[in-house]
Amino acid sequence: MPHILVEYTDNIKTEANIPSLLKKLNMVLVSRSDIFPTGGIRSRAYLLHDYCVADGTEDDAFVHVMLKIGAGRSSEDKKATCDVLFAVIKEHFSELYRDRYLALSMELVEFSEAGTYKFNNIHKRYKR
Repeated sequence: MPHILVEYTDNIKTEANIPSLLKKLNMVLVSRSDIFPTGGIRSRAYLLHDYCVADGTEDDAFVHVMLKIGAGRSSEDKKATCDVLFAVIKEHFSELYRDRYLALSMELVEFSEAGTYKFNNIHKRYKR
């Protein structure tokens, strides 16, 4: 694992190019395969139809990214990875941010290995 979950408002669907963002975010994690096994990387996006931003009077938009990882990485590795991921997010949305009201956010969720269940044969392909 790590898993990347992206939530984004439907008022930016056309301009957001979410498939490209997911690929870029995955490649950040792939470049750190010594920390995050490539075979465990997953990303997905959720288009939000029902939301309210601020007081709801404008056509505001947001993108929220969650990086979910298992425990065991150093604070330095987590910070370095999140810094790069958020820089990629800001760059990806830079034109949209310039042209409209847009809130970008990201959070790291780290959880204990106890209580998680995994069955994955994709790892074998990357152990060669």
